[in-house]
Amino acid sequence: MTRQEYLGLFAMGVAVLVVANDFTALSVAIPAIEKAFTIDLTTAQWVINGYAMVFGVLIVTGGRLADMFGRRNAFMVGAAIFAVFSVIGGFAPDIWVLLAARFVMGVGGAMMWPAILGMTYALLPEKRAGLAGGVILGAAGFGNAVGPLIGGGLTDSIGWRWIFFLNLPVAAFAMLVIFRVVGKDTPDRSGQKIDYPGIAALSVGILGFLLALDEGSDRGWTDPLILGLFGLGAAGMIAFALVERRAGDMALVPADVIGNRQFAAACLATLMMSAIFFAALVFLPQFMTKQLGFSAVGAGAGLLPMMATFALTSFVAGPLYSRLGPKLIVGAGAVCLAVGIFTLSLLTAETGYDGLVPGMVVLGIGVGLFYSSVTTAGITAIDKAKSSLAGAILYMAQIAGGSVGLGLNTALVVTAASLPEGIGIAFKVNAALAVCGFVIVVLFIGGKVDRARLAAMIHHHRAHA
Repeated sequence: MTRQEYLGLFAMGVAVLVVANDFTALSVAIPAIEKAFTIDLTTAQWVINGYAMVFGVLIVTGGRLADMFGRRNAFMVGAAIFAVFSVIGGFAPDIWVLLAARFVMGVGGAMMWPAILGMTYALLPEKRAGLAGGVILGAAGFGNAVGPLIGGGLTDSIGWRWIFFLNLPVAAFAMLVIFRVVGKDTPDRSGQKIDYPGIAALSVGILGFLLALDEGSDRGWTDPLILGLFGLGAAGMIAFALVERRAGDMALVPADVIGNRQFAAACLATLMMSAIFFAALVFLPQFMTKQLGFSAVGAGAGLLPMMATFALTSFVAGPLYSRLGPKLIVGAGAVCLAVGIFTLSLLTAETGYDGLVPGMVVLGIGVGLFYSSVTTAGITAIDKAKSSLAGAILYMAQIAGGSVGLGLNTALVVTAASLPEGIGIAFKVNAALAVCGFVIVVLFIGGKVDRARLAAMIHHHRAHA
């Protein structure tokens, strides 16, 4: 690798930290925000949900715009929006200013993330695509892991507002490094006309579904409002399909992207596996706080075996992907996800923290192997000119899978006689879902296993054991 490529990967890693850290750092600050503005949890949770929802609604649009007008340009605009409104959020005099700032930060994040993916995969030759995925997901895993620790430390020492202020120097540093290291890319000139009807229809569709999934577990899935939101989501997606058919080459999501078999399989597998990962992220801390008596910060630290393993394995997955191909590495990740979540499903009311660690470690290995490799497999199946769009759609599948899975898992947990029993049932269902994801990987993810390289690696390992 050249010096320029190393510097470029470093720049991308810093950029990922800006987005990834923000997703989790605020989670432990919610009680402090409730107290500061004298609000209840229902209102305070929109500090996180509002950002995530805007991010999810606009990320596909952000990916297409990055491909059309330049990924570096899109990142710079998105990072500037993110940084400026982080400062506004830090100085917010009331909850409504804070929520407005968070919503606009979601716009910035939706522009940054697909641009980062596109720049990273364009930076390296195709034979090193696995390394690109490993760096991105490894940095994301690291950011997610340290987010609660940073957020908790700042909240307890100098106040929750500094979580927002911290975004400014980190974003500014990322912008400076990327401006100096990453050259201007060549935009995709095939679709310079912006597909405004497609953007509107897709945004309405995604927003309807995300709101329904977010509120359904609280209001009940047969509540008229929830049914209406599902109907709005379905109408938006139908309208989007009709608009895209007429748009042709100007479509927000071109036919050659969504019609690619390997890319579609990567999206479907991501949808399934995200339901599992999100369930672990939500219900393991609940078990730690309600059953084991951990504090909020303690529960965040309690996830470190899973999150640290996720980050480390993501970095390792890149070289393995390049050597052995997508099918073996993505498949191995799916198997570890299944084994890890099934191991965790065996918890009982008597299970201590040490009983959770083995399952969390195996699950973390699975997440690290799976996400970085399936992202690479999906993006490299698509024309490089549309890589930001492909990355955005994959991330949308991740958000959708997490939202759907969280709703279904919550329904299973709350109807059980106790929290441990409910988590056990939900996690067993997730293990079955992981097996289905593994089947999809085996059938539709391309790339034959390089048996010669695999045998050589095994022989080398035995010789040095």
